[in-house]
Amino acid sequence: MKSAITRYRVMAIVAGIVLLAFTIEITIKYTLGPEIPWFAQLHGLVYMIYLVVTVDLARRVNWSVARILGMCLAGTIPLLSFYAERWVVKNIEADQSS
Repeated sequence: MKSAITRYRVMAIVAGIVLLAFTIEITIKYTLGPEIPWFAQLHGLVYMIYLVVTVDLARRVNWSVARILGMCLAGTIPLLSFYAERWVVKNIEADQSS
């Protein structure tokens, strides 16, 4: 269980950083012109790995479908994955201690 939480935490942070960088890249692309053609593929790959890790953790802690969808969507809004990561870890640790 601890390794699943660690994988989730790492991927939530990486997905958040990549999504934030992708948002900045898109803003620069539409305001200044240059783009990084491979960055969208990197973002997509990181997000797919984030989804797999999130579903793996959800399976281990028996989350509801609504919570799983919420956590998957948290990886699509810049900065939300950082908040969601802390919230998930706090709730899992609280459930384990009780």
